Amino acid sequence: MGTVIDSHFLALTAIVTIGYQFAFFVVTALFKFDKVTDFAGSTNFIILAVLTLVLKGTWRYRQVLLTVFVVIWGLRLALFLLMRILQWGEDRRFDEMRGNLGKLAVFWIFQAVWVWTVSLPVTVVNASDRNPSVDAALIAGSIMWLIGLTSEALADQQKLTFKNSPTNRGKWCNIGLWKYTRHPNYFGEIFLWWGIFVAASPVLYGAEWLVILGPIFLTLLLLFVSGIPLLEDSADKKYGNVAEYREYKRVTSPLIPLPPAVYGSLPSWFKTVFLFEFPFYSRSFPQEGKGQPKGVDQLKRK
Repeated sequence: MGTVIDSHFLALTAIVTIGYQFAFFVVTALFKFDKVTDFAGSTNFIILAVLTLVLKGTWRYRQVLLTVFVVIWGLRLALFLLMRILQWGEDRRFDEMRGNLGKLAVFWIFQAVWVWTVSLPVTVVNASDRNPSVDAALIAGSIMWLIGLTSEALADQQKLTFKNSPTNRGKWCNIGLWKYTRHPNYFGEIFLWWGIFVAASPVLYGAEWLVILGPIFLTLLLLFVSGIPLLEDSADKKYGNVAEYREYKRVTSPLIPLPPAVYGSLPSWFKTVFLFEFPFYSRSFPQEGKGQPKGVDQLKRK
């Protein structure tokens, strides 16, 4: 079907993303209804992938495969997050935003940037006329995507089941994948999007390699902004004086899955340099000797 606005669909996907996110922003602002925020983000990825595939109309196997990858990931995440927020009743991230239109607008602008930027590898592949044969990059990227998707989906379900059990009240999730990394869902999401980039790479030429900004942006976002730092801060404030939690944090990798015995024995400098155990992940972690360490049973009785 050819070119629409620009040959790489960059302007088109930007316009669609801005319009889609703006519509949900209006709903949120007018009705103070924030249950669709994550749904709006996840489904936006699907819209961009399918739209660019259909508009290009070449239906090459790499284009179709990467689009299917995005659709599967986006649908699973959108439905999971929607069901979870309907069950919880409210999204605490918006407690300070509901009455502040400026802060709310910043959130939706940032979400639009996130969707458009992370989608870049699929957008450019779907717009491309190049059609390399099946290669090692496609196979490796597909395996990475599968590992990432499985990790994210399994981690989400394990934590939801854990939190829904009355016997786990006052506890942090440390079962399944959560035994080997404090944020297995984020590991899965980062890994699958790097997999999509790897699978897309044989199509890229010249300035198109800038689509690597997509997985880089996602990685930096989760490592330094809205992902791990916020959850670490929240968990440390809630459980930081619990002896069992302090030990869990000491022996459990923040992102990359590793056996606790291995991670716990590594030197601090190695954890920081190679395993993303940044000092600011413990800015709210009580120092040794300050506050009386509590057991899990004490926390549950509070």
